[in-house]
Parts: sequence; structure tokens; C-alpha cells
Amino acid sequence: MEKKCLECGDAFKGRVDKKFCSDYCRNTYNNRLNKDGKNLIRNINNRLRKNWRILEDLNVNNKTKTTKAKLLEKGFDFNYFTSIYVTKAEATYYYVYDQGYLSLENDYYLLVKKNA
Repeated sequence: MEKKCLECGDAFKGRVDKKFCSDYCRNTYNNRLNKDGKNLIRNINNRLRKNWRILEDLNVNNKTKTTKAKLLEKGFDFNYFTSIYVTKAEATYYYVYDQGYLSLENDYYLLVKKNA
């Protein structure tokens, strides 16, 4: 059974479920498909990844204190986090994946790591 490649339109033979004539065409098609509408998602994921790396870098002992100035100096963006946890005592922890932070007095932050 001869089919046409979804990317370049060339005819090819192969398995019944095959859609592309080559890996190049498959990759090009999927990259084009995911490019335009996904810029927002890519940018947000990059910011989250940067925040996570900063927290991981500063939180070497899985629980430490740091200053807001140090976080900002490294480029931390407080607008990007993945979840919020509120304790019974109403303390609000913000998490970037498994790395979290809690605002303390005098612009200090408690950095914590979730146990897996």
C-alpha cells in the first residue's frame, strides 16, 4: 500500500500506521506542529526550571534560610511556582516542583525540599 508523507507529500511504502517517509519529515512535522502555539508554555517552563535550579542551588541541606535579595540576585521570579501548601497554622509554602519556600520576617525565606 502506497501512502503520502504528511510533511513532504512524497509517496512511500511501509507499515499500515506509518505516516512519514523519514525521521527527518516526522521531526519537522512535529516541530512545526508544536512551535507557534507552545511558545507561552515553553517560556513558562523555562521560568519554572530556572526558579527550581535557584532553589536547589541554595537549598543544599534540604532545609535552609536565605534572603529575598539573594533569590532576586540569582534571577528568581516569585510569580512562577507549581503549587501552594497551607499548613494548619496557616503558613503558606510555595513550591516549584519539589523545592519550596516560605516567607519569613525581615525578607528572609525558609527553603525546604519535599520528601519523595
